[in-house]
Order: sequence, then C-alpha cells, then structure tokens
Amino acid sequence: MRRLPVYLLLDTSGSMYGEPIESVKNGVQNLVASLRSDPYALETAYLSVISFDSDAKQLTPLTELSAFQQPTLNASGCTSLGGALKLLAECADREITKTTAEVKGDWKPLVFIMTDGEPTDDLNKGLEEFNKRKWGIVVACAAGQAANTDTLKKITECVVQLDTTDSATIKSFFKWVSSSISTSSMKVEDGFGDVKGLSELPPPPPEVNIVV
Repeated sequence: MRRLPVYLLLDTSGSMYGEPIESVKNGVQNLVASLRSDPYALETAYLSVISFDSDAKQLTPLTELSAFQQPTLNASGCTSLGGALKLLAECADREITKTTAEVKGDWKPLVFIMTDGEPTDDLNKGLEEFNKRKWGIVVACAAGQAANTDTLKKITECVVQLDTTDSATIKSFFKWVSSSISTSSMKVEDGFGDVKGLSELPPPPPEVNIVV
C-alpha cells in the first residue's frame, strides 16, 4: 500500500509556553480525531510529530492514524528550526518507501511547519539537507507577529501567517491542516497523484493568511 506520509514540525520553544502550546496540543488532538473519521485519510495518511526547541526530536515516528498516540509537548528553550529540518530529512530517509522498478513507493510527504519566532541555530545547514529530498507540499506557518515570513520563504513557497497565537487562531490552523490532509488523501486514493501547491488545498480560514 502506498502511504501518504505527513510530518508536523512544531515549535516548542519557551515563547510557546502557556496558551499557545496548550492550543497546539488540542490542535493535534482534533486533527487526529478529524482524520480518523475520514475513510480516505484512515486508509492512506501516516503521521509523525517532530518538535523543536533547544534540540529537535522526533516524538512520534511515522504512524498510522488508528495507532497514533498523542505526544507530550512542553514549551521551553530556543528554536532549533535548522535542526528540525535536518532531522526531518533523516527521518524521511529512514521511514519512507522509495519507488523502485519493482515497488511503487509512498507518496511524497506533506510537511507542515509551525513556528512563532526566528531560528536560533543555523537554518542553512538544515535547509541544505532538507532540499536534497523530494517533498510533496511543504506549508510553513508563522504563528504570531514575532515569526519572520521571509525566513520561512527560504524553506517553501507556501507560507501562511497567523496574526496571533491564541487558541481560536491555532485551532483554525489545525482544522485547515486536517482538511488539507483529507483532500490530499482523497487525491492520491483517486489516482490524481501528489499535491503540489496551495491552490490544490482547501482555501484557508480567515485567521490563516497566505503570504505572497
């Protein structure tokens, strides 16, 4: 079976402490609940969570939705976004089945990155590894005003911004991610292939602004 790998890269640095990190926890929980009720996603989507603060850690390896366990997210420390991109590349190498002459491998992974600040490590080092791999759509979300959309544009063309990191806004972001994964699952299951751009995803809610 060809899987649709989905990687969530979540900023768990100190500035996410309090309401933002609680909202992210609820967001991930709602995302999984919503995808579990979608037969397409249940069949195809596999989810992994990578957190980044002073270090990047893969909290949940690529797991089918029915077996997914909510990871523990705590906010403290700096923002190792470069480290998270490097770790993502390593996890993808390990977890994703490549297409060969004999085997149809997994679909290209969907990547959703959420951060509320500037990277405190060397972004370019991680970016170099990240760019060597093939991804499906990569969406980077600048949560709140302290996150720099120009930095995120170095990672991907698809950048969105949240005006605030309050619970209602973060909830809408995760709801949109969940419907984006559902749409992508449906596309691959129906034989339309990998999702390539924001235009193929559901339009984001008013709280999620596309950065052009």
